[in-house]
Amino acid sequence: MIEEKEESQKQSPDEEKRREIDLNTLFPGKSYDLNRLFPDEETKRLLQELKRNKRDIDRFIKSLNLGEEE
Repeated sequence: MIEEKEESQKQSPDEEKRREIDLNTLFPGKSYDLNRLFPDEETKRLLQELKRNKRDIDRFIKSLNLGEEE
């Protein structure tokens, strides 16, 4: 059991690097570097979640509009 914890702790830095959030990719078309403007990882995660939520809300609204046309 101790070995499993040690292995998971060893893998976490690698996983974090793979999951590094690029705000410039999430919000394209900006003339400034969003990653430099928001260097904090928690802020990056919040903005990523915000983008995901906006997308889900837009899909929901679109499905409501499609339902009204029928």
